[in-house]
Amino acid sequence: MIGYDSHEVERKVISILKILSESPQSLGARLISRQLKEEGIELGERAVRYHLKLMDERGLTRPMERWDGREITPLGIEEMNNALVTDKIGFVLEKIELLAFRTSFNIDKGTGLVPVNISLFPKERFNEAIKVMAEAFKVGLCVSDLVAVASEGERLGEVLVPRGKVGLATVCSIIINGSLLKAGISTDSRFAGVLQIRNNQPLRFVNLINYAGSTLDPSEMFIRARMTDVQGVVRGGEGKILANFREIPAQCQPLVEKVTNQLKRGGLNGLIMMGSPSEAVCGISVALNRVGMILIGGLTPIAAAEEAGIETENHAMSTLFEYQDLVKFQSFV
Repeated sequence: MIGYDSHEVERKVISILKILSESPQSLGARLISRQLKEEGIELGERAVRYHLKLMDERGLTRPMERWDGREITPLGIEEMNNALVTDKIGFVLEKIELLAFRTSFNIDKGTGLVPVNISLFPKERFNEAIKVMAEAFKVGLCVSDLVAVASEGERLGEVLVPRGKVGLATVCSIIINGSLLKAGISTDSRFAGVLQIRNNQPLRFVNLINYAGSTLDPSEMFIRARMTDVQGVVRGGEGKILANFREIPAQCQPLVEKVTNQLKRGGLNGLIMMGSPSEAVCGISVALNRVGMILIGGLTPIAAAEEAGIETENHAMSTLFEYQDLVKFQSFV
């Protein structure tokens, strides 16, 4: 038997626990194996079943009655949060790079997959949330006003909406990373933060988290902590929104401007501002011969709902969605 003191085995166990923790439903060995492969871990369906059996014995997972699916237990969540902390450092950055690579949106054809965040709302408060978020979408505090909605039991990409919830997919700012990557431009994703707005103009970052040192998505943490004031920006041009800081090579700036303008014509924006070569942007310094970019956080409209006291469950950078299946947010208002 393979010992559980094996570092490699523990990494696979933690990866399986992470997948189960992020899923709103129980998952079988086939789906787990598929998701592991997308994360670069080759573990066949039979091997996953073997690991799940041992994890059941440890109390980390439990089987469902009707089929071979598993769900994570409270002990499994604790194990996942405590184990292999050093392996989880930089996980968010790896997730950004993977989603950017998997983005297949074709600017010219208006087809392909775009990265999205998934937010879950209590079914009875979804209409109220729509009204609150409508103003943020209206004034452009979003990556795109293209969204997708799903009721309980329906799917948004790879995510199944649980009972009693309504799911909303919003376009993630990684669409810019992915589109630039397809154009041959590498993007350095440095920070996520809370950006102060004054007179409808970006002023400075008041909170920052470095992606490379983060084990959790910063935007989700900022929303939970109620650190934004999106409604203040909507009503008076002063407040705080979610934003991300990227760097690009200075010599690529003309091509970056071309790509972002093309995205804008397709209803995919997200670029707040771009600096000049080697010059700081909103107080954030950049390296020599680099250019700083500030992108709006895709969950910014969701933050407005949280500010209004509507509880949300957010999965930033969650999955990919067909561009052609997205619809205007205004159609739900």
